[in-house]
Amino acid sequence: MTDTAPSPGPLRGLRVVEIAALGSAPFAAMMLADAGAEVLRINRPGQTTDDAGILGRGRTTLSLDLKDPCERDRALDAIDRADVLIEGFRPGVMERLRLGPDTCLGRNPALIYARMTGWGQDGPLADTAGHDLNYLALTGALRSIARQGEVPVPPLNLVGDYGGGGMLLVTGILAALYERVSSNVGQVVDAAMIDGTSLLMSGIWNRKATGNWSSEPGTNSIDSGAHFYNVYRTSDDAFMAVGSIEPQFYQRLLLGLGLADADLPAQQDRAQWPAMKDRFASIFRTQTREEWTVVFAELDACVSPVLTLDEAVTDPHMQFRNTLIRGERVEPAPAPRYSRTPGNAGGHGENTEPATTLMTRWASTDCTTPATTRTGQH
Repeated sequence: MTDTAPSPGPLRGLRVVEIAALGSAPFAAMMLADAGAEVLRINRPGQTTDDAGILGRGRTTLSLDLKDPCERDRALDAIDRADVLIEGFRPGVMERLRLGPDTCLGRNPALIYARMTGWGQDGPLADTAGHDLNYLALTGALRSIARQGEVPVPPLNLVGDYGGGGMLLVTGILAALYERVSSNVGQVVDAAMIDGTSLLMSGIWNRKATGNWSSEPGTNSIDSGAHFYNVYRTSDDAFMAVGSIEPQFYQRLLLGLGLADADLPAQQDRAQWPAMKDRFASIFRTQTREEWTVVFAELDACVSPVLTLDEAVTDPHMQFRNTLIRGERVEPAPAPRYSRTPGNAGGHGENTEPATTLMTRWASTDCTTPATTRTGQH
């Protein structure tokens, strides 16, 4: 077992049981732990906190074989005392373990039962396997991320797993907790990556609805179609990112490129975008990334150097903000930030308080009432 002491933060006092899974669910649990929640992570036998890596920070961990009736009862004892349960399995797995919503909410009616899947709890694909890329494929997001005439580019696993998955789950949990204040009753949160990814595409769907989005990838203003919103290679085979959408930023971009007095087509003349991309590309190839960074440092033109992960660690702005924590390993700092109740990234170290002690401490606060009659008065 491993443990970290409770952190300060706006969620201090919130009790979360996380059934160890992959990707989105532990990311959501990490965000809650960063914000001060006490998270008890229930691992499979033989699984360690290190298996989750950075996503497992800030937890107390307990290894249980949930197929064993006695150890399942220990899990239920923890769930009885929790505000939130997080699970990230395929539909039906928790029910087969006799840890489904009916069982857990029957014992702890105030529980927020948070479920994370790719396809959702129902539908033709609900029982099938998938990964981030599959969920993006079905929503139209993946086909939209490509240069003209080229194959779609997998955007890491940021969109489905983390943005449309874990963050959506956290939003659902916090909304359900807020509702519980007035109802004193918990509920099930069904977070699906296809739903979250589609939600993240709201701006694109809005552009499509207003006739401002072409279904052909790489021909729109923010999908590499435009010369003023693109990435350009420099003479040292590095890259600069150009996001000069608004007219004032575009004019400063032209100034930096030495084109302020050139006879150019209108910025929004789509027919000229391919030629302008070629022209910008040839200019950017004349200097190094560092030289272009100096050129645009004072212009405020929405032009930035494209950094590697290692370079991001030493970037002055990233360092000033302490956006990345530098220790035995580099990891992102908790976000967002709070003025009165700052969060804490927790740790990955050895146990300082056994999980059983944490469960007892939960019980010693306000869990003396039998779980079957408890409400949302946490």
